[in-house]
Amino acid sequence: MKIIRVFALLLLSGCVGTGTWRAPSDFSYVPIVAGDFEIATWQKLSDNTDPIHIYIEGDGHAFNGRGMPTANPTPHGTLVRDFAVSDTASNVVYMARPCQYIMSPACRQTDWTDGRFSSRVIDSVAVAIKSIADTRPVILIGYSGGAMVSGLIINQHPEINVVQWITIAGVLNHHDWTNYFGDSPLKNSVDMNNLPDIPQIHYVGTNDETVPMELTFKWAKSENIEMVQGATHNDFDNLKINFIH
Repeated sequence: MKIIRVFALLLLSGCVGTGTWRAPSDFSYVPIVAGDFEIATWQKLSDNTDPIHIYIEGDGHAFNGRGMPTANPTPHGTLVRDFAVSDTASNVVYMARPCQYIMSPACRQTDWTDGRFSSRVIDSVAVAIKSIADTRPVILIGYSGGAMVSGLIINQHPEINVVQWITIAGVLNHHDWTNYFGDSPLKNSVDMNNLPDIPQIHYVGTNDETVPMELTFKWAKSENIEMVQGATHNDFDNLKINFIH
């Protein structure tokens, strides 16, 4: 519990990790108890009718440079947070994955390794989204593994009013992804064998070696794929996200 309180204090001050990133004043830190986890979010909600843009974090620091699972999957980079706080929409939320920033008592290593897309993880994030949006329209933006999380939520939780799905360097089928690299399968995770049937855009980096673009083309329709020239997995500086509203 002491660790949880320390993380909360850092988040409430707007500082994360080394303290080099600070949330803008119009974003508020709001932890959400959702299922087995407490999920960290930053929220800017200023219009009761406009859609809510919800950015879902990637897998974070799940593995170290030697390919071994870490003790804390909190992301070291700020890419997704930067996307969220630069979004000029009235309603924007950055949502971490379970066990990132807040190490809930229920967290286990499987939650950011082979079970990162388990039913309890997906359901927990869905509960967090519903607590924010209720029945209001939502645009889900998932980065890397967050693409899988957001897609599974759309498929499994139709009660959430998702009107557009956007992925950035997104994993769309984890079996194909691990098989491509010869990695161990995510045996405790649910896979997405059919993409949601809603308006969608998948942004892929032409130089992405972590989620190669051919994996996206295998699952998504070509008309829904936007190639970002020169972008790597962690560098989408020139990306301009297109929303339907």
